[in-house]
Amino acid sequence: MKATLRTVRLALAEPLRISRSTMAARDAVWLTVEHEDLTGHGEAVTSVYYGLDTAELERQLYEAGLDLGRFGDPENALRERPAGDRPPAVTAAVEAALLDLCGKRSGVPVHRLLGARSAPSARTARTIGIVPAERAAAQARSLAESGFTVIKAKAGAPDPEDDLDRIRAIASAAPRARLLLDPNGAWTSAQALQLLPRYAELGVEAVEQPLAPGDPEALARLAERSPLPLIADEDAVTYEDVRRLVGRVHGVNVKLAKCGGPYAALRIAELVEGSGTDLMLGCLTASTLGLAPAVHLADRARWADLDGHLLLADDPWTGIGGTDGVVRASDLPGLGVRERQVGREDAA
Repeated sequence: MKATLRTVRLALAEPLRISRSTMAARDAVWLTVEHEDLTGHGEAVTSVYYGLDTAELERQLYEAGLDLGRFGDPENALRERPAGDRPPAVTAAVEAALLDLCGKRSGVPVHRLLGARSAPSARTARTIGIVPAERAAAQARSLAESGFTVIKAKAGAPDPEDDLDRIRAIASAAPRARLLLDPNGAWTSAQALQLLPRYAELGVEAVEQPLAPGDPEALARLAERSPLPLIADEDAVTYEDVRRLVGRVHGVNVKLAKCGGPYAALRIAELVEGSGTDLMLGCLTASTLGLAPAVHLADRARWADLDGHLLLADDPWTGIGGTDGVVRASDLPGLGVRERQVGREDAA
């Protein structure tokens, strides 16, 4: 097998402000694995939070590509899934490329390789950043008109009343939408106990990672007293993280880039099944290529937050939809995605 890399810049349609930062663009590194005239593709994106810049991603994926050369075929490589000490985002990209290639070789879609019988689809949340209430209302109204039924609002503004005003505006503009809230760890326990009842009154369905990560016991204690379901995100990175929280929080947000790929996500899904802790499938801002592996797992989750490709000014890949509020895996072999042709309009 031969592996090649390509680095591209992914610009957002508009900057996304969350409690700890504002992002306008990020780099993506595409891994292509070739074997017997077929290719498989995977993507990893830079992340300040996870300490992955472009140079580190390129180095890690280059070394991973060299390692793949010792396998005679992608099926063997996928069975062994060599991770070593690589970051989970790199492992996830390698696994995605191998799944894509194996699916194409066997003529089946990735979700079949992962145990699903039919092509998964899910209503995805669409994120609204920390923006003025009037802007949030306009975005929510437009999303509802496009077919979105789940809206996730970022929170954690310096003045908590600004966040509450934003949620009121969103709820008024899209009254039939389910509302999720994500402060990205911006609250203290005392603030959360004051704010959660107010968000419950506004019809928020669940709150993601209200407390600063690093103290999962505090999050579990808050979940016992919360009038709203609490979903762990930054405190639920690995399998062991989830094992400590299972049955103690209402949900865990599983992102392939932080847990290590589809197979790691499936292990977590099996761990939480029947425990009272539900699964959310989340993502980083990435292209359709980066989102596609998670979409092939969408039937496992109570909540899907798979809108990273929808935040881009120009998604360089296509194949999972989402502009109408629903992401869909296809029955095409592999991941079922393709790179857009520059200068051509693609209606898919």
